[in-house]
Amino acid sequence: MKERERRCDVAVIGAGVCGCAAARELARTTARVCVLERENDVCCGTSKANSAIVHAGYDAMPGSLMARLNVEGNALMYELAKKLQFTVKNIGSLVVCTSERGMGGLRELFARGVANGVPDLRIVDRDTLRSMEPNVSPNAVGALWAPTAGIVDPFALNVALAENASTNGVEFAFNAPVTSIERDPGGGFALETPQGRVIARCVVNAAGVYADQVHNMVGGDRLEITPRRGQYMLLDTTAGNHVRHVVFALPTKMGKGVLVAPTTHGNLIVGPTAEDIPDKEGTDTTAAGLAEVAEKCGVAVAGVPLREVVTSFSGLRAHRAEHEFLIGENPSVPGFVDCSAIESPGLTASPAIGRMVADVVRGILGLEDRPAGEFVDTRRGIPSMNDLSFGRWGSLCEENPLYGRVICRCCHVSEAQIVDAIHRPVGARTLDGVKRRTGACMGRCQAGFCTPKIMEILSRELPDVSMEGVTKAGPGSELIKGHVKDAIAEEARA
Repeated sequence: MKERERRCDVAVIGAGVCGCAAARELARTTARVCVLERENDVCCGTSKANSAIVHAGYDAMPGSLMARLNVEGNALMYELAKKLQFTVKNIGSLVVCTSERGMGGLRELFARGVANGVPDLRIVDRDTLRSMEPNVSPNAVGALWAPTAGIVDPFALNVALAENASTNGVEFAFNAPVTSIERDPGGGFALETPQGRVIARCVVNAAGVYADQVHNMVGGDRLEITPRRGQYMLLDTTAGNHVRHVVFALPTKMGKGVLVAPTTHGNLIVGPTAEDIPDKEGTDTTAAGLAEVAEKCGVAVAGVPLREVVTSFSGLRAHRAEHEFLIGENPSVPGFVDCSAIESPGLTASPAIGRMVADVVRGILGLEDRPAGEFVDTRRGIPSMNDLSFGRWGSLCEENPLYGRVICRCCHVSEAQIVDAIHRPVGARTLDGVKRRTGACMGRCQAGFCTPKIMEILSRELPDVSMEGVTKAGPGSELIKGHVKDAIAEEARA
């Protein structure tokens, strides 16, 4: 934001999947919508570091918001993927039981899923399970089969929601953490950010692990969010076929436990742990945490090829003691809408959460729909070279020779895709921004080969960004300190 003050109808705090889903749904109305994000890009918090699972909906307690929005979000996700062109694969999930004593817990999950309205659930026996998943643990005695579950590219989902929202008029402000919220004399809210003041009639709090801080700025009942850290290991694409479905062990009170699943990029993901920590930026991994992942992944799946690990990471879930989403208008602060405590299955539920939040705001402000045909509900995705035939790739190269210049060898990402990612609505401005939009840097070499070329492209395509100004993930993560020749010349002069 260049202006020192901006006015809008709705200010959405947070550009994760839920904030962007809400903004996109609000773009169906005549409201002026602005998204304020503390980081340099969309998808920089919980939305970028999770299991990337489309959960079926059998885990949450019947009658809870988690249960309802999980099942609704699951049903919406597959159609949304077609409209916004991000990758989702309906591969189903298995909850594996490794003892006869545990079968009662499996039946409880089945009954809960039926109560939640999850379609086509069934319990499969040992032989059926082994035919479905040959690498299942030899101790397995049965499993809960949920065919509506799947996997999704969480980066592409978040980016697609943001791009489509932007196309429909939603404005985004980055590096804009909300530092205070006060009542505006006009009846709305005045939000202070380093980018200037924002005056809004209504505020949506989708700030992830910081949602309690935002909530507590406006008064009323206090909210406490505990960051729950989950550590993961990501294996190379050579291990991507070790399982065919999302494989869970029976869940515990701390969550769904350590899973083993393919990813939409062809890797194998293993994790997460579940550890409550005080640090809202505590995304470090630990030797103990990764050892726990390595040990527990073998409970449901045999022979996980951990020698194929290419990276490890951790993410933070926004947990509160009630273990329930908090969505709705603050009864003590009219016009302030919480979209808070969105932990698992928040990624799956995000399309339904966006609808629910938008409906709440509609009711508060009396919003009207845009004229028929004015809202654009589709988006053109960035093509993946891995999904194209050589013939189609050749046709793209004829249209644009930059498709023939491969920048990321591990993941087959071309210069054309990177340039496209930079110039799209809410486009990439950092190395990680390119990574999230194209898949570059995600391969075996973990950006060792392609980083210099992507930096050159960023500095060439962004007129206000020099090579020295290119960052990995925003201010403070610059990759170049200076020029070697300048340093040598300076030393010679000294």
